[in-house]
This record gives sequence, structure tokens and C-alpha cells, in this order.
Amino acid sequence: MKDLLSDILMQLSLKGTLYFRTSFRQPWGVRVPSYSNVARFHFVHRGECLIKHEKGGDVLRLAQGDLVIIPNGAGHVLYCHPDTETKALPLETVMEKSGYDGTGVLYYGGDDNLEGEDRETQLICGHFSISDGQEHPIFSWLPPLVHVADYGAQTGQWMEASLRMIGAETAEPNLGGELIALKLSEMIFAQALRAFLGSAAASDVGLSGFADPQLSRALGVIHADPSKGWTLESMAREAGMSRTGFAVRFAEKIGMPPLRYLTYWRMQLACKALRETRKPLAEIAEDVGYQSESGFSRVFRKEKGLPPARYRATVREEELVVG
Repeated sequence: MKDLLSDILMQLSLKGTLYFRTSFRQPWGVRVPSYSNVARFHFVHRGECLIKHEKGGDVLRLAQGDLVIIPNGAGHVLYCHPDTETKALPLETVMEKSGYDGTGVLYYGGDDNLEGEDRETQLICGHFSISDGQEHPIFSWLPPLVHVADYGAQTGQWMEASLRMIGAETAEPNLGGELIALKLSEMIFAQALRAFLGSAAASDVGLSGFADPQLSRALGVIHADPSKGWTLESMAREAGMSRTGFAVRFAEKIGMPPLRYLTYWRMQLACKALRETRKPLAEIAEDVGYQSESGFSRVFRKEKGLPPARYRATVREEELVVG
């Protein structure tokens, strides 16, 4: 049986993309625009920098070895010290001024009056795309900036080696280097989410339940067999808890009642099947736990705002336009 986090990420069709590796010399500042259906990340390979979310909030200082994830593709600004925030240029302008062609390292900034290797900041930057129409609380409820301090050290020598390998693969054109870096980055993102879900910060945004031993056991069997006729009693039994205790803890730590989560996840699976397969509606209904196509259609319309057949047709129309 797949573990819970792996199943969620696989169903969301998470795919990694590396932007580039940077070499920024003081003074420098870059404004990264917003982009839909992605979670961005920056790993500080060397040096340090500041980051601020487009909607404001506290400025976060990133030290060497830190990782930050920006969920939902939100815009943000990266800069070397407070005086450079207002002077930060849009990413597109920075790439144009630096002559960056999309390969190798993005070099930017620098002042002849400021010498020393300690003034260089190297970042490994990228994003993870999620299929249109897919969602999950793990992504929806993350804080604006997910900061994993001293990330390499937390995850052990194998992660440090992976990060060094990504740096090496993105620094020079090597056979298969892009694919290796992408797969390693997907692994690192999953590890970062695991670290966050197990931290105290996850409690502040209603995500600690995914790391709770009893709740995650119940979630795991639901994900393994979503078509089963689950009841509150059977879920509680899998968690080894009383019916009331399970319902209360689940709502507190997951942010929704158990049966609501079951419906939520079934609809995500149904959306994926409608988009990616030609299965009849009756078969999809059975796969996600509904005994009749009409019952499935009624719930789907309530959750998604349109009938499943219309959802499928809309997705295909959009694909034709894009194609």
C-alpha cells in the first residue's frame, strides 16, 4: 500500500520543473511574478537572502542550507538586504539584462566596489505544477511561505548529496542532467512537505493530522480503498479510536469532518478519471464509491458546480484550444 503523502502527490500529478541556478552578487533584487497551479521553491545553496510575499507579511531571512516553498504560485521578491527591496527588478528584466538564455547559471548583480566571494548568493530555483482541477488541503492550506531551516542538515547526508548533485547537474550541460535534476527536485519537495507536516507549524494551518499516527492510519486505508462503504464507525475503528474522539480530533487536525474528507477525496479521484480516461460515468462512479451513476452525478454537481459529463466535455474543449 502506498503511503499517504505519496498517494496524494501521485494523484495530483505533481511534476517538477527547475528554473535555473543563480549566482547573485550584491547589490541585487528580483521580483518573481505570480503563476497559477504551481508551488515554487528556492534552496539557498550558498550565502543568504531575504524574501517577501506579494501580499505582505513578515520578511523572511533565508540562510545557507534553507529551503522555502511558495504555494499557489504567489508572486514574491528576493533581495540581498533591506535597501534593495524597492529597487528589485522583475524577473523577466533580470533575465534580459543578464543575457540568460535558459541554460546554465543565471548571473546577475554585482558592484565593483563590493568584493569577496562571501557576497555571492547561489540559489536553486524551480516549481512544481499540479494538474488543472486538482487540489488538496496539503497545498490549499499551506502558509504563504513554508520555511524549512537548515534543510540539508535536517534530512541527512543523502539529501545533502542530492542537493549538491542538483547544483552540479544544473551548472553544466550533461547528458541526462535535466531529467536527473528534475527527479531529484521532486523527491526533495516531497521530503520538505513531510518535514513541514511533522512540525509544530503544521498545527497552525490545520495540517497536523496528516502526521498524526492514528489519523494517518485511517486516512491511509481510505486512500487505499476509496470505493469502500466507509462510515464514521469504520474509520474510527481503523484509527483505533472511539467514534466521538475520532470525529473531534479529525475535524480539529484536518480541518473538516471525516465523511466530508472522504467525499472531497473521491471527487478529486473522479476529476482525474474524467480528465485522463474515457471510462463510462457508471464505472467511475463505482470506482470512487457510488452504487449508482445518478447518485455520483448528484454529489459531483454539488461539489464541482456542474455535472460530470459537462466537466469532462469542458476539459476536452480546453485541451483542444490549448493544442
